[in-house]
Amino acid sequence: MAMVQTAPRKLERHDLPIPGVAHDSAIIRIEACGICGSDYEQYEGVLNTPLPAIPGHEPLGVIEAIGDGAAEKWGVDVGDRVAVETMLSCHCCDTCLGGSYHLCDRREIYSYIPLTTEPALWGAYSQYMYVAPNSVVHKMDKSLPAEVAVMFNPLGAGFRWAVEIPETKIGDTVVILGPGQRGLASVIAARQAGAGTIVVTGLSADAEKLKIAKAFGADYVIDVENENAIERIKEITKGRGADVVVEVTSYATAPVRESLEYVRRGGTVVLAGVKGFRAIPDFVSDLIVMKEITIKGAIGVTSSGYKKAIKLIEDRKIPIEKMHTHNFSLEEAELAIKTLSRQVPGDESIHSCLIPEQ
Repeated sequence: MAMVQTAPRKLERHDLPIPGVAHDSAIIRIEACGICGSDYEQYEGVLNTPLPAIPGHEPLGVIEAIGDGAAEKWGVDVGDRVAVETMLSCHCCDTCLGGSYHLCDRREIYSYIPLTTEPALWGAYSQYMYVAPNSVVHKMDKSLPAEVAVMFNPLGAGFRWAVEIPETKIGDTVVILGPGQRGLASVIAARQAGAGTIVVTGLSADAEKLKIAKAFGADYVIDVENENAIERIKEITKGRGADVVVEVTSYATAPVRESLEYVRRGGTVVLAGVKGFRAIPDFVSDLIVMKEITIKGAIGVTSSGYKKAIKLIEDRKIPIEKMHTHNFSLEEAELAIKTLSRQVPGDESIHSCLIPEQ
């Protein structure tokens, strides 16, 4: 059984056959699929992805069947738990061979591949999922609760976006805009990297998330609706500004503009929160010039980020379960998306996942 998106804002239950495996592929039984902001964008039709398709690009599962070639290449076998990377790249073009396989021109994302492409079981809103030959998989500890193990994806984003891309160093001041699951993951990653001071901004409605940010190691949190964030960050940094600013808010454009005020001269801003392709009003590019700011985009996670995340999860030293709020069944996929996007009165999630019926 799988939940198939057939139109914007429409998910339907479909019973689909489980395909066989070739020498270089596998089938996994999905234990959990994480839900994030891009699930909402796909659901709403903002991403204009092919339909019908099975959403779900954060799969954690157990190998049910695997070809000999795939088992040798990935170092796994039937019964092993694996985390599957989101992106499918060719791994043979100049971009891939240069180390940027996540930017491959032929890149595909599991959850955006339509049902009409054989063998159909591409996304993880399903009981089973096909793992293609060009996949990257990581073996994980089977003793971890599935809802904790599946956090490999947002935590991987935290390591890549808040540490690897800006090259965060010991003692750096890091400002994280947005306390959602990837913002909180960025707190964890920055603290692991030895950041000296971590500041997280959010809205009044984010009060609980900001508390969790403090529990994960943030030194300061700022409610931007009740405090002047620019003045507060100047105060915290003694007028210098942040070495690194990581923008992970969803759809809000003001934080992008304000990030140029938060960052120090010669500092780095990482933009990872998508805005629905909207322009940024009152964006003052002269600040980039006068302060020699480096601005970097961030899309997805690569193996180094995933490996750091999986090690952190398996070490069990950080109470990452604090940001997990909801388990949903497959048939509650629409409810999961609406809860994440604050469309359910009186309820909202931070990290949530679908747990298929076994």
